[in-house]
Amino acid sequence: MGVVTPPRGARSHDSEEIRHNGVVKIDRTRDAVARLVLEGGPQSAASLATRLGLSPAGVRRHLDALVADGLLRECETKRPVQRGRGRPARTYAVTDAGRAAFPHAYDELATTALRFLRTVDGEAGVHAFADHRADSLERELAATVPAAGPAPADRARALALALTAQGYAASVEDAAFPGGAAVSGVQICQHHCPIADVAQEFPELCEAETRAFERLLGTYVQRLATIAHGDGVCTTHIPIAAPRHSAQTGSRK
Repeated sequence: MGVVTPPRGARSHDSEEIRHNGVVKIDRTRDAVARLVLEGGPQSAASLATRLGLSPAGVRRHLDALVADGLLRECETKRPVQRGRGRPARTYAVTDAGRAAFPHAYDELATTALRFLRTVDGEAGVHAFADHRADSLERELAATVPAAGPAPADRARALALALTAQGYAASVEDAAFPGGAAVSGVQICQHHCPIADVAQEFPELCEAETRAFERLLGTYVQRLATIAHGDGVCTTHIPIAAPRHSAQTGSRK
């Protein structure tokens, strides 16, 4: 799904492309629907309609087409979703094929270069490159993330915004302790990874990126899932210390 330049005199809604049954078709609205799901995670037709200023019925037509093309899939609703009478709640999530339809810059070239580097300098060369890339990302974000304040949760939200600007489509969610009595931390969810295809063969890139997150956030983090390893979302957990009474809850009768 890439932006294309429309011919002179073309209507405004015919300005972006999307694959439909193996054929590239021009449909700006459908592309916008897919991008919102990619960037925001699973969403309902009603939510998408509100954000796009369209009718839910109109959005559902685009969603049905995207599902038929294998770019989106229907999934179970984890949160309450407003729905009309007689219509079950449904949300839509991007598939691996849908994610791959968005541009990935120079994946093949990067993979070939890293294979060559491994041949010449061994694993040490790959690790050195991964660290260099992570350091570069850290320098780019160093001016914005620490400025959010000392609290890890605030820094996590600033990091998510900065990562989104870098093409990662990141968001932040609260994570609860077992039983849901208190928040145990926050999780940065990256719904898109520009280097996922390369990182499948070179996980050192993900490992170095995680260490850069730790330095930016000023705390230990745990990478729970990655798109490169076949997960739907890259998930990084940032823990928050449990309240004392929460730690004792399990021993009470």
